[in-house]
Order: sequence, then structure tokens, then C-alpha cells
Amino acid sequence: MVTEQDRILAALRVAIEMETEGRECYLQASQESGNELGRKLLQSLAYEEDLHQKKFEEIYRAISGKEAWPKVEFRPDAGKGLRDLFDRTCHAIGINIKPETTELDAVQTAIGKEGKSYDFYKRQSKNAVYEAEREFYEALAAEEREHELVLLDYYEYFTDPVGWFVKKERSAVDGG
Repeated sequence: MVTEQDRILAALRVAIEMETEGRECYLQASQESGNELGRKLLQSLAYEEDLHQKKFEEIYRAISGKEAWPKVEFRPDAGKGLRDLFDRTCHAIGINIKPETTELDAVQTAIGKEGKSYDFYKRQSKNAVYEAEREFYEALAAEEREHELVLLDYYEYFTDPVGWFVKKERSAVDGG
């Protein structure tokens, strides 16, 4: 018979593994990136995944010790810092970015991983027993979704910088 504690611990193990894998993926991709934007963005994502992993490990220790879901200090900025970094760097680089197939592949893989993380955390929030558990998974899901959106933006910028600027700076183009 699977207990509630067993279910929670199993989900936490999956989350720790996903965050660890994500961090390693981002670090490797940042080292292989041929441009400043890619390096900065991927290193920032690796750092955020590392923070998530540490929070999950903290929760895992508490639950393993037969405690209820702990109140965890976790206040993500809803991707604001990542979005600001991305926008500043794009504007500094302009349209002079050259895509490399390996980096495009890495970004597509990362987009998929972020989507899977988002889906997993949303499912966990729906199955949550504790309010703190639900809130934590909801916050994580929102942050993973923002990671996915930033990566999608990066992919679009990387493959069509002129089109990306036209889309993002529409007010300068349409006179608005």
C-alpha cells in the first residue's frame, strides 16, 4: 500500500532529478554557446534550476523525517530577472547574431524539458494534500512556464532576429 508520504517522496525524487538534469543541460549548452546572449541566458537558467533542486532537497529531508510539507521560502520573480536579462542582451547584440545548429537543437530540447516540468508541477499541485505543497508547485509551474517562454523567444530571436525585433518593437513600426 502506497502512503501519502510515499507518493510525495516519489514526486520529490522525480522533481530533483528533473531539476538536476535541467541544470546540467543548461551548463553544457552555455559552455557550447557561440554567443554572449546564449551563454548568459543558459547560465541564468542553470542557476535557477539549481535553486529549485536545493528547495526540493530541503522539502525531501523534511518529508523523509515524517514532517508535514514545510513552509519553504521561495519567492520566484515570475521570470522578470530572466526576461530583463534577455531583453537587455538582445538589444545590445541587435540583429548580428548567427545561429548554430547545435545551439538551436539544445534550445529546442530545453523548451521540451521546461514544458514537461511545467506539466509535472501542475499535476502535482492538483494532487497536493498540503496548502504549502500546492502553493510551492504552482509557483514552480509558473516559473518553468516563464523559462519555456523565454526559451521560445530566444529561439525566435536566434532564427529570425529581424522578425523578432519587428514583432517586439511593433510600436516603432506601426507608429503606436
